[in-house]
Amino acid sequence: MKIYFLGAGALGCAIGGTLAAGGSDVTLIDPFQAHVDAINRDGLLMKYGDLERRVKVRASTSVEGLAPADLVIVLVKSFHTRSAIEGALPIIGPDTALMSLQNGMGHEEILADVAGRGHVLAGKTYVGGVLLGPGHIIAGTRGKRTVIGELDGHVSERARAIAAEFDRAGLPCEVSDNILGVMWDKLLINVSTGALSGITGQVYGSLYAVPEIEATAIAAVTEAMAVAQAIGVKLSIKAARDAWVMAAEGLPYEFKTSMLQSLEKGSITEIDFINGSVVRAGLAHNVPTPVNQTLVAAIKGIERRLEAK
Repeated sequence: MKIYFLGAGALGCAIGGTLAAGGSDVTLIDPFQAHVDAINRDGLLMKYGDLERRVKVRASTSVEGLAPADLVIVLVKSFHTRSAIEGALPIIGPDTALMSLQNGMGHEEILADVAGRGHVLAGKTYVGGVLLGPGHIIAGTRGKRTVIGELDGHVSERARAIAAEFDRAGLPCEVSDNILGVMWDKLLINVSTGALSGITGQVYGSLYAVPEIEATAIAAVTEAMAVAQAIGVKLSIKAARDAWVMAAEGLPYEFKTSMLQSLEKGSITEIDFINGSVVRAGLAHNVPTPVNQTLVAAIKGIERRLEAK
């Protein structure tokens, strides 16, 4: 299976590097020239806890010259999804599968609009990553599962083949016939920590040391669960605090949410696809979401301040 990662940031490298180490045919595609050069020159340096390994994997700044893929995994920032997939059309052949593993909701509709719904699967992963520098990451893969599925809920052979590729590399992967529920489960995880980490500037270890942060996280997840119930989504997470606990499982003290990483780089965040998606769905189904609205407003304010610098 020829696998291309559209977006080779921390998460793309964590998953792509692990697949490559397991023998998969992987190419990481990312516009960060120094990052791509370091990977091609020295390999991808991956830190797992106290251990490090250097993995040989191809990297490129564009799709130019690449043959059509069997699988394109989309891991660009949410607000770049449309432009990224439009630029990747040359590597999408008749049988190419497209799968988003991005945080939040709404990416599959964009992929389907650009490339056609028949190409698109959905997926969510609990793998994490932190970019330490060009060609150097922390990979949070231990015990972290990935769940994938077809948009219509049927269990397809292509989904089974993708799951087998992940499993072979030591990345637990299962195929679900309730991928919408899986996506909302993961959204609850993101809602619990992302915005609060970004607002407070705390890594996971210190974030979890503040009871008031925990209480706010649980309130935000409770709202999201109420929205999911109104929509008719079948969740596997039954208690809001479970999402808060699950978010940090297996991750080191210094691990940073992707939202905090974005703000530290002076970038806008994916807040519109995470807490913002809860707010929009709440408005559509008459479910109040004041905590999530407040978190969105706070992140938007930080983004505005950074933009003004």
